[in-house]
Amino acid sequence: MNVGDRVRLLTGTEEGIVTRLLDSELVEVAIDNDFTIPVLRREVVVVAQEEGKNFDRTNIEYRAGQVPGKNANASKKDRSQRPSQGPAGAKPVQPSLQEALAAAASSGAGLAKMGGSAAPAPKQAAAAKGLFLALVHQSPELLGVTLINNTEADVLYTYGEETAARPYRALAADKLGPKASTKPLSFLHMKDFETWPAVVVQLLPHRHNGDAAYELITKRQGFKASTFYSSQRPAPVIGKDAYLFQLDEKAAAAIAPEQLVQETPIAASAPAKPAGVDAAALKAQLTGDAPAKPAAVVAAATPAPAAPVVAPPHEFDLHLEALRPDNTEEFSNTAILRLQLDAFEDALSRALATNMHEIVFIHGMGNGVLRKEIHRQLSRNKDIKFFEDARKEKFGFGATLVRLK
Repeated sequence: MNVGDRVRLLTGTEEGIVTRLLDSELVEVAIDNDFTIPVLRREVVVVAQEEGKNFDRTNIEYRAGQVPGKNANASKKDRSQRPSQGPAGAKPVQPSLQEALAAAASSGAGLAKMGGSAAPAPKQAAAAKGLFLALVHQSPELLGVTLINNTEADVLYTYGEETAARPYRALAADKLGPKASTKPLSFLHMKDFETWPAVVVQLLPHRHNGDAAYELITKRQGFKASTFYSSQRPAPVIGKDAYLFQLDEKAAAAIAPEQLVQETPIAASAPAKPAGVDAAALKAQLTGDAPAKPAAVVAAATPAPAAPVVAPPHEFDLHLEALRPDNTEEFSNTAILRLQLDAFEDALSRALATNMHEIVFIHGMGNGVLRKEIHRQLSRNKDIKFFEDARKEKFGFGATLVRLK
């Protein structure tokens, strides 16, 4: 089961798309009516693509502004887009031979055959640019992020996201063939537009048996409401409306073969001295002026023993004044959050290393960003038995109790 797979709940008829893998047993599924729920893997089953053909089901494509109705579930039959059929038993009328010849003559096909084989269509020049980031509606409120390669070259790519809490998180890497697109690499909800991560993409074009290498293209794409909605247009290759952003405004520059070989002349120098040997002390020892002990060999520095791991306090305060009581500097909100998350990760790792049974992280109320990020990391850690809000009579909702395995 992967991100982007369409699944059906075993406990009902609802279907949706896997948007995140929360841990080894839990996935996040966006149901077709646009709400997201966590579901156990054993409670969903992947829907095969052939199912729609065998059971006469039609996939529904949504565009901006559409609202799902009775046909929001793709597992139900949808005949609204099918051409109307006549009465039962009626068959399409076959044209006569004379009508077919007349139609062929009017279209010019007959003349082309009489004059010989038709002239081949002129070959189009290879496109130098054509790499796009496309956000395609999976439902009215859910967008799938896809890469499109509209060139004739293969493209090696990496895909990641950048948020205020985490500078970079790698999500995918693969090769994309010419005139092709990837499956959705991530999913974004329209209701969370203000907190969308920035997308970071690296692209390296490659031509098999080509005569040149290409420079790496690195693109960071953020999203602003002033330009996002005006970017909607038909996307190449996939043939759907999408919010389209070009990643190669400047085509990747070719690197000539002679530029790949950088020869640096090696200056003639004296033979290198053996590492750890003092030449003067060795000469003195050979002439008998040095003590009998091998003083010429410089002993390697003995590495200092690793410091023992110290268990964190049972109640670990993540407030800035507790982490840095003597601090006089002014930190931005992003820097404070990074400092708090680093302290949380360090304390959690030390608690696990020293076999603590539980620990309380005091994060405060605030706007809830730190609490949400802590809970997100705890939900993905397999060494956590469970976590919950600590005693409300003591901490309110400003602390989280973590029970360790």
